[in-house]
Amino acid sequence: MADARAFEFVCDELERLTKMTRLEARGTVRLALKEAGLSPATVRAAEMQVVLQKVMPRELGARGISGGDSMCNTIAAGLNGLTDDAAGQTPESVFSRLAGN
Repeated sequence: MADARAFEFVCDELERLTKMTRLEARGTVRLALKEAGLSPATVRAAEMQVVLQKVMPRELGARGISGGDSMCNTIAAGLNGLTDDAAGQTPESVFSRLAGN
């Protein structure tokens, strides 16, 4: 299953705004999502904004990145125009697809 647009957007922005490699940025976001009980494949923009506000600044600080709060605010602002692609990933739609309907 492909990762959600919100996940990809945040990873790309972290990579662009910091000296993190692609792998480091994706791993950091995955850890933040895991702490919040969310999945990279199904996270929506609104959920990601909460993660950026509550969890991500702490994750960035743990990696020696200063200014995490303002960076997360900048990234969260970019999420406002993002459309969610995870909308069709309800349990019913997944099981329907698996059943071949």
